[in-house]
Amino acid sequence: MGLSGQSALQQVAPAATPAEYRIEDLAHASGATVRTIRAYQDRGLLPRPERRGRSNVYGDTHLARLHQIADLLDRGYTLASIKELLEAWDAGRGLGGVLGLVAEVSGPWTDEEAARISRADLDETFGGNPDDKAVAEAVELGILVRIPDNDAEFLVPSPQELAVAAELHAAGVPLAAISGHLRELRGQVEHIAARFLDFTTEHVFARYLGHHPPTDTEAAEAADLVRRLRPLAQQTVDAELARAMRLFATRHLQKHLGAPAATPVTPDPGPVPLPADTVRAVQDLVGPDNVAAFITAATEREVQARTLDALSLSTRHRTDHPHHQMPHK
Repeated sequence: MGLSGQSALQQVAPAATPAEYRIEDLAHASGATVRTIRAYQDRGLLPRPERRGRSNVYGDTHLARLHQIADLLDRGYTLASIKELLEAWDAGRGLGGVLGLVAEVSGPWTDEEAARISRADLDETFGGNPDDKAVAEAVELGILVRIPDNDAEFLVPSPQELAVAAELHAAGVPLAAISGHLRELRGQVEHIAARFLDFTTEHVFARYLGHHPPTDTEAAEAADLVRRLRPLAQQTVDAELARAMRLFATRHLQKHLGAPAATPVTPDPGPVPLPADTVRAVQDLVGPDNVAAFITAATEREVQARTLDALSLSTRHRTDHPHHQMPHK
């Protein structure tokens, strides 16, 4: 009995003692600075600590709140919008759905996975000639990302984009021209993305994006819509780019290959009215059924006669003016 009772007691874990932090300890545990923690308190983002004598005591709730703030800041939220979200959390509306929506929007919008490339392989890919200026520009554009404490490798967020640049360079396009083209293209694509977001916001997401944070249910619905609509932007751009490239590439090729111009179409002269007396005279000569054939034959005969007369005159003109003939050797 005694042993079994002791065993049963050993199976009951003692209640965990809530953690307590001084502000310096909280700063160390959260990764924030003491100054930042105090600023959050002044803004109402962080609950006031418990006062014990001359000391302020913080707990796990404060640590969890600091982690939430850091996560939302990383996702691009401002401190003002974070305050609204946290107030909604404190009011019992929850942050689960909102954070799910944030994660859906800020997650990767492509299935492409980042890769790494060594500086030696990078130089070899672009002709074998090291070009520090081109590398610095690629880093500025985000095509390459430097790895801390590692000068021998780069992170490549989009291997496909780097592969396109390599193919263009191999085809003879200078690296400076490739960078300039990417800057121009990026501006145009960002404009397309902004227009697509404006369009979907107006017609799809407006009901979820009021002045206050959405409820968990609304945020979950919006996150589901983001998942469904996410591929539409790329699919639309792909289809329209294919259509435009086919249209303009065909025109461009025809222009540079000197495609023959279309043969001008001679306008139909239309019917020629004939005097009534002439028509009656022809009818009397060949009969009513043969008027059209007779006039056509007569006209063709006249044209042939005039052509022969013109040739004859041209021949006589050359004979009468022998200086137009080729000189004898």
